[in-house]
Amino acid sequence: MKKTVLLSLGLVLLFASLAGAAEFKQTAEFNVPEANQGIGVDEHHFYAIDNRVVAKYDKATGKLVKKWEGPKDGPIIHLDSAAVIDGKIYCAHSNWSEWPMTSSIEVWDAATLEHVANHSFGIHWGSATWVDRHDGYWWVAFANYDRPYGPNKTPYGHKICTTIVKFADNWQWLEAWTLPKAILERLEDMSNSGGSWGADGFLYLSGHDPAEVYKCRLPKMGSVIELVEILPKNIRGQGIAWDRSETGVLYGIIRATKEEKEKGITNRVIVSKLQ
Repeated sequence: MKKTVLLSLGLVLLFASLAGAAEFKQTAEFNVPEANQGIGVDEHHFYAIDNRVVAKYDKATGKLVKKWEGPKDGPIIHLDSAAVIDGKIYCAHSNWSEWPMTSSIEVWDAATLEHVANHSFGIHWGSATWVDRHDGYWWVAFANYDRPYGPNKTPYGHKICTTIVKFADNWQWLEAWTLPKAILERLEDMSNSGGSWGADGFLYLSGHDPAEVYKCRLPKMGSVIELVEILPKNIRGQGIAWDRSETGVLYGIIRATKEEKEKGITNRVIVSKLQ
């Protein structure tokens, strides 16, 4: 079975190469301590996401404008992405790494960073890792993991159960898809951390650690997302976000390692142009 997966992945990469595969060219980099989980972006600002933090930065200068931070013992536990839509910041949220997994969507006003709304999924699907708006619907990924957690050191839901769900305006469940094995095997024992719909109509996904983005599309048949192309990008997985004010510009993050932090290197926001 593994040989079949590798062969399928090889064919994807071969066809992409023959078609003249696109690539990301880095255009900017900012030192941003709060860029630990994800990133959101609008016309004039980007929004760095940490577990309990939403930090607003000026896109042109990389200067901090405003920051919201929840208390350590508060209801916000693990924010994991951001999508800025019509002046509001939508963040996927979970109780990672508690058990059972619970998830919600948390919403802030982009101008004031005031928390303005919440939608809870309770115990369902897994841990919400990203949210986006596309084609008149809400899209949310619910990650599951092979990495063991808890007192019994059992897999945290099994990554093969990771699910991307399409919702109506009122968050009513409509459809759902799983990830192909060609992506899952590259995520090791973790899962899909970031996702953002491109202006080209393709869904771009990222993992927890790999320095790459997965260009995908919905299948015409079946329930498995189709992998179109693997695009290397200078990130370390986590959240990604297309800049919808500038065509072809994708924001991502590099989370500093423990060794880098000891040397004074902080988390970074990476801006790239799809060529």
